[in-house]
Amino acid sequence: MKAIILARVSDKKQDSNEAQVVRISDYIKYRDLTVWKTHEIEESSTRGERKKFQEVIKEIKKSKECIALVVDTVDRLQRSFRESVLLDELRKAGKLEIHFYRENLVINKNSNSADLLRWDMAVMFARSYILQLSDNVKRKFEQLRRSGVWTGKAPIGYKNIGSERDRNIIPDSQRAHLVTRLFELYAIGNVSIKTLCKQISEEGLRSEQGKPIVPSMVYHILNNPFYYGQMRTRGELYPHKYPPLIDKKLFDMCQRKQRGWHKKPFQYSAKPFVFRGLLRCATCGCSMSPEKKKNQYTYYSCTNARKEICNTKTYVPEEALLQPIYRVLEAYKSIPQETVDQIVGFMKSSNENEQNFSTEAIKSLRSEYDAIQTKQNRLTNLLLDGVITSMVYDEKLKEFKERQQDINIQIEDHTGADKNYYFTASVVLRIAKNAHTLLESSEVPEKRAILNLLLQNSVVNGKNLEFSLRSPFNTIYDIATQPTGRGAWDKFRTLDWQKIQIDLEKYQEDIEPQEEEEDVFQIAC
Repeated sequence: MKAIILARVSDKKQDSNEAQVVRISDYIKYRDLTVWKTHEIEESSTRGERKKFQEVIKEIKKSKECIALVVDTVDRLQRSFRESVLLDELRKAGKLEIHFYRENLVINKNSNSADLLRWDMAVMFARSYILQLSDNVKRKFEQLRRSGVWTGKAPIGYKNIGSERDRNIIPDSQRAHLVTRLFELYAIGNVSIKTLCKQISEEGLRSEQGKPIVPSMVYHILNNPFYYGQMRTRGELYPHKYPPLIDKKLFDMCQRKQRGWHKKPFQYSAKPFVFRGLLRCATCGCSMSPEKKKNQYTYYSCTNARKEICNTKTYVPEEALLQPIYRVLEAYKSIPQETVDQIVGFMKSSNENEQNFSTEAIKSLRSEYDAIQTKQNRLTNLLLDGVITSMVYDEKLKEFKERQQDINIQIEDHTGADKNYYFTASVVLRIAKNAHTLLESSEVPEKRAILNLLLQNSVVNGKNLEFSLRSPFNTIYDIATQPTGRGAWDKFRTLDWQKIQIDLEKYQEDIEPQEEEEDVFQIAC
């Protein structure tokens, strides 16, 4: 009978195909078989289509006589029952006889139930071995994730070092600062990913192959939590042990920026209007619609979408609506520079005690951080001693890591509070003092953005505009009208400056500053 020798390994670390062929060749001589073909295969028995194995099956099907397929052992031929279906059909048809050398088992069309059961049992044990390996790999990777180890390729800005058994990830000295720069540019600049991609490529950020960065790579970087200390695996986030390139606050700022880009833009008509979409009717709450009269003057009237509430249609000139706003801006303009300097000095003086508080708070937070780290070490010992389960370990570890992350954010807030405090407050005062000139000299889109920054709850009651000022401009108005009132100064000092900074960043996207005021808005954002 003609025989096909089949030797297979999954990788080069296993028993070589040559050794298998030697053993099988001796067996073939003993069984008085004739070697027809020899196949030495290097492929997995559980992954992929097993193309080389399928080629052997095709050769057996084409043969007009029975072929002896000789293998070293069952697991060299198969590790699942999927192949048993193909092999058993050929066996029943009398086209195949299978010889398992180590099991001393021969399967053909005349095999009894005991031999077929031995074959099935051998396949089952081979499959069991694979399943155990899979479980071991899963446990290993789960342990690595809990230990903060990243098993994949290092993302752009980092690099892998060391051997396969003892490898580590460190920041790439040539590209790490460019990745940080990418996040900063996107967070503070009014640029799209495509524009940012071109700019950062010109500054020197390249792929592993040395090619320019493409938009998809920039998008992947901006959405990868690895850069602030978290690794994403199967949709879950785990803290990793490698040095972060950015903080979470900067990452979240970029996320908010992306969500803003994905908003559906509102489509305006070709003719721009200052108050379009900003005013509502005080009577019925409907929008005030602008229209041109004699192609020169702009008037606003209620759309009366809720029928029969507004009895008459009143047209209000745009210039009349702007007058009360200009009066407020005149008050801002009248604030003496001496008063501004006094306010800044007052804020600086009152902040000295806050600085001492921040120092003590940072000290307390760092002590809490160290205490949590000690608890984590104890928790690991409890897991190793079998006192707690892995599920309890994962839950407590996640709780500890989240608290440590919150502590780091609080420490950063305390550390950078003084800088942001003066930075934003001084800019807001400068914007208020120059708002009148800026509003008069700007084009319609810039005027709309400035009004959005200043006003809220704007309604038209009859022919009068009624509105309230946003924070902090309402407090600045109190300072302008009551310059000696220390109560307004103290209120100005205690405002939520972090929220005000976010508002300034938000409206900066819509404002194109005039040349003489460009430095004001650049500083503000």
